[in-house]
Amino acid sequence: MSADKAIRIGCASAFYGDSQLAARQLVDGGDLDYLVFDYLAESTMAILARAQMQDSELGYAVDFVTVAMAGVLEDCVKKGVKIVANAGGVNVPACIKALEDLAARLGVNVSVAGVFGDDLSGDIETLRAVGLPEIDTGAELPSKVASINAYLGAEPIADALRAGADIVVTGRVVDSAVVLGPLIAEFDWSLSDYDRLAQGSLAGHVLECGAQCTGGNFTDWHLVPDFADMSYPIAVIEERGDFTVTIPPNTGGMVTRATVGEQILYEIGDPANYLLPDVACDFTGVTLAAVGTNAVRVSGARGHAPSGYYKVCATHIDGYRLMGSFYMAGLRAVQKAQANLDAWITRVRTELKRRGLPDFRDLSLDVIGSEAIYGPHASPDANPREVMGKFGLHHDNKQVLSFAAAEMAYLATSAAPGMTGFGGGRARPQPLMRVHSSLIEKSKVQVTVMLGQTVVVERAYAARDASQAEQLGSRFEAFVKPEGETVSVPLEALVYARSGDKGDHANIGIMARDPKFLPVIQSQVTAERVTEYFAHLCNGEVTRFDLPGFDAFNFLLKDALGGGATASLRLDSQGKNYGQMLLSLTVDVPAKWEMVLPIE
Repeated sequence: MSADKAIRIGCASAFYGDSQLAARQLVDGGDLDYLVFDYLAESTMAILARAQMQDSELGYAVDFVTVAMAGVLEDCVKKGVKIVANAGGVNVPACIKALEDLAARLGVNVSVAGVFGDDLSGDIETLRAVGLPEIDTGAELPSKVASINAYLGAEPIADALRAGADIVVTGRVVDSAVVLGPLIAEFDWSLSDYDRLAQGSLAGHVLECGAQCTGGNFTDWHLVPDFADMSYPIAVIEERGDFTVTIPPNTGGMVTRATVGEQILYEIGDPANYLLPDVACDFTGVTLAAVGTNAVRVSGARGHAPSGYYKVCATHIDGYRLMGSFYMAGLRAVQKAQANLDAWITRVRTELKRRGLPDFRDLSLDVIGSEAIYGPHASPDANPREVMGKFGLHHDNKQVLSFAAAEMAYLATSAAPGMTGFGGGRARPQPLMRVHSSLIEKSKVQVTVMLGQTVVVERAYAARDASQAEQLGSRFEAFVKPEGETVSVPLEALVYARSGDKGDHANIGIMARDPKFLPVIQSQVTAERVTEYFAHLCNGEVTRFDLPGFDAFNFLLKDALGGGATASLRLDSQGKNYGQMLLSLTVDVPAKWEMVLPIE
């Protein structure tokens, strides 16, 4: 390989259900070496486990085969594009068989490798004896689990590619591993070259959420040229680890320092100690440089030795939840919707008490359109004439929730007027899934890599150096607070923002639009002020982290999502709107700055 060789990797999936058209866009216009897919969220593992219980041939991301690969596999073979996907879910063998059957029907020859070992359900009793306490609470592993998987790293993917695989299918790996694995294989990176591993992991982190680095969910969404022809991302990665983010030509997204910076901030917790199986990353010194139209060069990630543990996530059923909504119109719509919600809950609770049944374990009743999620920060002028009444109930008895769902219908003729929107039918109870996160020693997880019927690797990928270095990240120095007359403006005028979740914790990242804004941001957007602003939603500690390399800050809000993902009764169970909410926070800036809002 020549010294100036670069690897082009495109990502066509950010989650199970992403665009059916992304793979074709990247294969046609991306000039790729690798096409990668990220399908697996924690909640997705539980969904796939239930699917396999109902049909032993399921349990994997079916769309990966029937839609993505069916559309582009022939062209990938012709162009020499290799494929890496965590589409195996909880049934890697079934996914591989479906791929091989597809290849046979298309008349193409491909070598498909599988990475096994993340699924720990076969050793559940042994693991229970060893103990897998929950990371945050110390709670014991639940008695029954729907799925339990270790988050494997990139090394087995690299081993599969070195063995000659054209396609690598994995179960649960960390999201960034589908990019780092090819880089280790192509560049023959040492597994102790932590700075390069950190840069490769950062490339994976930027790509893993698809269009979120090319204009998707971007604060200045109004600047994105064409959402209808959204661009999916490509990273051009050099052997030294630096990479450039770009897009296929003549597509509708965009790549700027801000779009890439927002994605780097997404769900990272402590940016100086972002823990992965292959490397512990420090992103605080990362720099972003525009190097052309829709091209941003990313440098400066540092790394140190990973720990000797894998993260393990188990999902389990904790009763049932009922989620639904109705439409309310007319004058005083907010008050009418609230009256109907209150009447319904009181009526159901009265009947439960009469029958000697326990009350709901939890409930969430909101009027959407009244700025309910903003709590005390809702605008006093909000007086809409159309809203949605939203409800979420949690109970151990599925029949109780079925009764509650059926009884809501009485409101249509027996309560405040203007209520409709039942065209979708009555809400139905669903299992409430919780996630139990813990750690397991890498030496206890046996990983197998198979190419066809041949075992390529069968071993534990134990840590090579489990020592923990000091955090490498620098911090912003204290800024001098601007003096003189000030005016109040929304934070949106100063920053870009992106938010997301990690279990029950929320992350909010903000990036200064201009370095001159940093003194105001540092002094006024503090952990204490963010704690106060989200007090109606966040029950835990708020910590602020600095990323001076690209003028950014990251906030970690613990216990902020009502249980998170499939366990929460809230409308925003994953903190996706928290960044947008924070943009309404007011800050005082020097009057001479003549601030202009992104959209007037």
